[in-house]
Amino acid sequence: MLVDTSRGDRVGEFRGVAGPYWSLRPVCGGREWEVEPRFVRPALLMEQLRARTARLNARSRGEVL
Repeated sequence: MLVDTSRGDRVGEFRGVAGPYWSLRPVCGGREWEVEPRFVRPALLMEQLRARTARLNARSRGEVL
């Protein structure tokens, strides 16, 4: 998991490289976005736990598989 610091510390999963940008996807699913690598940092343990909990909660509501 990575954090996009240019978008308010948004957490996403790395999906690949698109030209000079990295593609990230929200942890709970949704639309990918692109970010310059200089604005990306590894997610802290607390941020990873928060993202995983959000994914599990969304899954329990039937929002994601």
